[in-house]
Amino acid sequence: MSIVDRVKKALGQHSDKVHRGVDELGGKLDEKTGGKYSDKIDKAERKIKNMTDDRGDQPGGRSA
Repeated sequence: MSIVDRVKKALGQHSDKVHRGVDELGGKLDEKTGGKYSDKIDKAERKIKNMTDDRGDQPGGRSA
């Protein structure tokens, strides 16, 4: 199993922690930019969360 596969598996197993971190980072970025890029930050947060939700123990990172 390559390092990339191990990272993907870990992300899938700990998606709740990833989601919290993404929310925190998004909030800080939004605050630092004065809300100017809120829509872009929200879109990036959704994409990251969807990626971690799709990860599983199956090869290739997708759940069956």
